[in-house]
Amino acid sequence: MVLIKMNDNKAHPLLAQVPLTVSPFISLPTATTLPYTYKTLPSTLPRSSTATTSTAGAADSKPQYVVSAAGHAAHPDEILASCKALQAYIAKVQDDADRELRGWEEGIRARELAEKRRVAPGWLDSEARILEPAQRAARCGGG
Repeated sequence: MVLIKMNDNKAHPLLAQVPLTVSPFISLPTATTLPYTYKTLPSTLPRSSTATTSTAGAADSKPQYVVSAAGHAAHPDEILASCKALQAYIAKVQDDADRELRGWEEGIRARELAEKRRVAPGWLDSEARILEPAQRAARCGGG
């Protein structure tokens, strides 16, 4: 039986109470095989070789150590700012599209209402319902 030891080489009291069993249904984790193209990450990120060094903006410029496959370098804050600007632009375009769609729907409703008023003037404008048919009195006689 294997128990996890504390710093003073004694088993933890709670772990000592739990019996450990070996189950044939549980397989222990195995080491993964890495591909031949695997490269380890450096412990520190190097300064970008494509970063521009200017004396005027050196105080407020941040190191651009995130480099894309195309060679464009940027600082994570710049990437975050561009993502937020893109989100704002997408939200603006969505709002404009929704506003235009609402305008189209209102125009369609207005045209349909105008057509109904043309076919039956006064029907939609008042509660009088001037176009409501009246019951005819039953005819007396066969005539």
